[in-house]
Amino acid sequence: MLPFKYLVSVVSLFVCSAIASEVNIINVPQDQHSHFTRDDYLNELLSKALIRADYSAEINLVPVHPHQQRNLMALDGNALDLYWSMSSPERESLAIAIKIPLFKGYIGKRALLTNTKNVDKFKGITSVEQLSMLIAVQGHDWPDMRILVNNGLSVRPLSNLNSMFALTSQGRIDYFPRSFIEVNSELMDLKDKNLVIVPDLYISYPTGLYYFVSKNKPELAQAIEKGLKIMQKNGEFDALFYEYFATELNSLPYTKGKTIELKLDNPYF
Repeated sequence: MLPFKYLVSVVSLFVCSAIASEVNIINVPQDQHSHFTRDDYLNELLSKALIRADYSAEINLVPVHPHQQRNLMALDGNALDLYWSMSSPERESLAIAIKIPLFKGYIGKRALLTNTKNVDKFKGITSVEQLSMLIAVQGHDWPDMRILVNNGLSVRPLSNLNSMFALTSQGRIDYFPRSFIEVNSELMDLKDKNLVIVPDLYISYPTGLYYFVSKNKPELAQAIEKGLKIMQKNGEFDALFYEYFATELNSLPYTKGKTIELKLDNPYF
């Protein structure tokens, strides 16, 4: 796949409309410490949605700390106009949630990342109760944390993403749930031979990752929603999603007819 064609060394992109007379500057976060395929996809999807909505905009990429709640809170000020995140009641109270799942539900399908020496621990697990005997790791402020705990799973909360991968790699944590659309690109980026996806076993729960827009920018939220709906209707949405993630999804170590899906409840969605 070609690199995200809109992402350049300067921190701005241009979304043009032939009939627009005014350019709106949109401040969008850019993680200072990591960059994955999902970020390219979300930026390109946003750009295309604004074009479809005839909303002329200059997208300004703002370096941010990878602390999710802090980024959402920044929407109340002038630092950011838009952010993407998994949904939760608290997050929906902080900003305007555009309730169109940007990853088509795959954000709630979680591969289990583990140390190569721990793979045998997962053999024979067929229930959430059995999985609860092992220790997972999650971000302390992630909606996933509450979902896993609500389902009786044992979870260690942390605030640093690199530490989560490191502890899993060292075998000090049994597993780290990562979404289907990000786990393989993360493994490629980390190049850690100690990390592997548990084969033929994953967890899932209903959830959505949305664009969240500042309450001060309702017209921006309306434009994005309009553009996304047009893209869903004309097939562009699905085409772009699978352009980015078909290989990722097809390379997961799940054998048809043998893979166990452990379904969790999500009372917060």
